[in-house]
Amino acid sequence: MKYDSIDSKLFIKNRKKFMVQMKPISIAVFNSNDIYPISADSVLPFEQHRDIFYLSGADQEETILVLFPDAINQKHKEVLFVRETNEHIAIWEGEKLTKEKATQVSGIQSIYWLSDFDKIFFDLMTEVETIYFNTNEHYRQAVETQTREDRFILDCQQKFPAHQVAKSNPILQQIRGVKEPEEIALMQKACDITEKGFRRLLSFIKPGVWEYEIEAELLHEFVRNRSKGFAYSPIIASGNNANVLHYLENNQECKSGDLILMDVAAEYANYSSDLTRTIPVNGKYTKRQAAIYNAVLRVKKEATKMLVPGTLWTEYHKECGKIMTSELLGLGLLDKADVQNENPDRPVYKKYFMHGTSHHIGLNTHDYGELKTPMKANMVFTVEPGIYIPEEKMGIRIEDDVVIQEKGVPFNLMANIPIEVEEIEELMNG
Repeated sequence: MKYDSIDSKLFIKNRKKFMVQMKPISIAVFNSNDIYPISADSVLPFEQHRDIFYLSGADQEETILVLFPDAINQKHKEVLFVRETNEHIAIWEGEKLTKEKATQVSGIQSIYWLSDFDKIFFDLMTEVETIYFNTNEHYRQAVETQTREDRFILDCQQKFPAHQVAKSNPILQQIRGVKEPEEIALMQKACDITEKGFRRLLSFIKPGVWEYEIEAELLHEFVRNRSKGFAYSPIIASGNNANVLHYLENNQECKSGDLILMDVAAEYANYSSDLTRTIPVNGKYTKRQAAIYNAVLRVKKEATKMLVPGTLWTEYHKECGKIMTSELLGLGLLDKADVQNENPDRPVYKKYFMHGTSHHIGLNTHDYGELKTPMKANMVFTVEPGIYIPEEKMGIRIEDDVVIQEKGVPFNLMANIPIEVEEIEELMNG
């Protein structure tokens, strides 16, 4: 891995938080992701399933974690199965986890080779009444591929039809949404790498630059700082491209007078950052561009203040909508009649601001976390309002990542990344 080793104490804490919520005499199983083929002998780069990483730190394919707090044999309370390595694998693929290294990474003492899984798991299941399956219940999930986890669940249901079934996801949504200090430090590292990439761009971007050249500059800076690269597919949208919310082509020339919306950020140790900045291609905002930019920035600042313990997700977004409506009135994009006659189910501000203001962020860019209960300290959220005006060939979004505090305003992990109009112009023209 490119990233520095993570103290296993983090994963030990995470497992304890999960196991304390398990039913008596129950077992939970977590699988690595598959390696996905492209065609011929080509595969996509491996990405570890975030749940097994969260609970074990194991960042390797063909790994299985088993948690069984009430196991009769003490050594089977926590078990990690890893792919057996050998000289041939070491030569062709590189170093894999040895049993000793797996213990060092995870803090788990009982490590077995994957070839032993079926025998040991059958023996454990004779003691078990309930098995926790790790299904994907994220509110944005759109899975069309049968995963390794899916295949395991189907196999288990056939082999052990008399067992009761429970779901791991509700527990994970609760505990993964509230970050440990070690996790926040890793996210800060990702944000710091993102800052280096953004600052690099401020002296690079000028009329005639192509969007993909900007992408290349960012990737260079991210990788040289021990990131795998982008935390998500980069959006580098100049001019009217910014009005496509998930614009991914990044294949147009950046022209003088246009703005360029960049929703781009680095990952570090599988933790995401998520940044958006909108800057002028020629280094100078027009009066109209600056007015709209500052309106978005005011919404962002007011929204950030509301991210405190006890805030309800749905109420927060309603309040953000009211603030945005006020700004759109001030910009002349809406008038009072529009607001008075609006459909409450489809507020008029959504014509210009059609997405949410915030989402959980962590091991996933759109991370796990409770949405129907009051916000808690150490949850980490994006704050990303935007105004999109196709008729003016302009879209502006601004985004930072913030940590909810016990008291006071959130801590901004991206506080050092330039955001004010004057600072951006000064750095672009310095």
